[in-house]
Parts: sequence; structure tokens; C-alpha cells
Amino acid sequence: MTDSRGLVLIVDDERDLRTLLDFNLRQAGYDTAQAATGAEALARARAVQPMVIILDLNLPDVSGTDVCRLLKGDPQTQGIPILMLTARGSETDRIHGLELGADDYVAKPFSVREVMLRVEAVARRRATPDQPANREARVLRAGAIELDVDAHLVFVEGQELPLTLQEFRLLAYLVQGKGRVRTRDELLADVWNTSPELETRTVDTHVKRLRDKLGTAGEIIETVRGLGYRIRQPNE
Repeated sequence: MTDSRGLVLIVDDERDLRTLLDFNLRQAGYDTAQAATGAEALARARAVQPMVIILDLNLPDVSGTDVCRLLKGDPQTQGIPILMLTARGSETDRIHGLELGADDYVAKPFSVREVMLRVEAVARRRATPDQPANREARVLRAGAIELDVDAHLVFVEGQELPLTLQEFRLLAYLVQGKGRVRTRDELLADVWNTSPELETRTVDTHVKRLRDKLGTAGEIIETVRGLGYRIRQPNE
């Protein structure tokens, strides 16, 4: 019998969809748990501490965005990556969920293969990878910040910092710019894969949250008025 790849909590009020995801996740080597309502999702997440939560935003009792907000505001569950399921075209709900701390999203109707790939991607956020001495990690550095790109890990002065997948993408994109100004339109298009024309405070909200998590190291992220953000270079 092979070892489990981790437990995934599936939250959706559609039984057929839960069954479909449950079957495919188990075939891929994951353990699963299910919840049909927001209240049940909150209770199960705290009880089983899943590796990843697949969360539908359209739930019968509590909205998925409220469930996301409560999970990310609870120290017991805030580190669990959340993959949102959204109705195609509901860009506002998707952006709101990402602002609340969700790690990624898939639009319905979706490809099961895409869900599996995105579960694997957000799972890396919580995984503790094997790091043999000869592993050549792709590492980015900016001041006291160090990013292991392959393992999706961030360290500040040697201490691991828990970031959501979206926060990691944002930080990596800024650091990769090597002092270049990243406009809000570029960030929305390249980090969030969404329309730059959408009026949203997504970028500013995430940058503020990222700075708060980085502490004093967050001062390296400079606001360029009227444009966007960049990583301040040494001696500036």
C-alpha cells in the first residue's frame, strides 16, 4: 500500500461534483474529506487539518468568501492553502477571494486535470521538501529575504515565513524584476492572470499584507507613486 500524498478537504454543495473530485483525488494518491456547507467546512477544516481545501464560493448557508475569511483569520487554519471553485465570469468574487488570502482558483466548468495540477501546486506551499546537500535550488535574494523558487519557501534572516501561494508569486515577481518598477496592470496580468482593466485594490491589499508579514524586511518593497511597486536596490 502506497503512502498518502496528504488529505484534501472538498467543500461543495453539489454531491456529484464532490464525488467526481473525491474519486480523482483518491486515484492520484490523496486522502479526502468532504463538506456540503460552509459551517461543515469550518468544523471539518479545524478537525482534520487538511493539506489543501478545495472551496466552492457558492454555498447554501455561508458564502465561500466568508468561509475563506474565517479560515484565514483563524490561527488554527490560516496556513492551509485554499483552492477556490468559482462560476465562470464571476471575476469580482474571484478577486475578493484572493484578497482574503485564497491561494488559487479554478473556474467552473473545469477540467479535472487542471484541478489536480492546481492542488499539487498549492500543496507545495505546505510541504516540507527533502533537501539533500546536492539539490541545486533556484534561489532568489533581496536584502534579508531569500526565496526557494522550486520549493515555494520564503526565509527572512534564515527563518521560514508562511506565505500564501499568491503572496509568494507576488514577492517572487517583484524580486525577479531586479529593481524594475512593476505596474499594477502588470501585476494583475502576470501574478493574478486577470484583466488589468478591472478596478480593484487587489494589488495594494496584497502588498500591504506581504509587507506586514515580512516585518522590517518588507521595507525593501517600494511604492512608486502613480505606477506600482519595485524592490529597492542596495544603497538606495
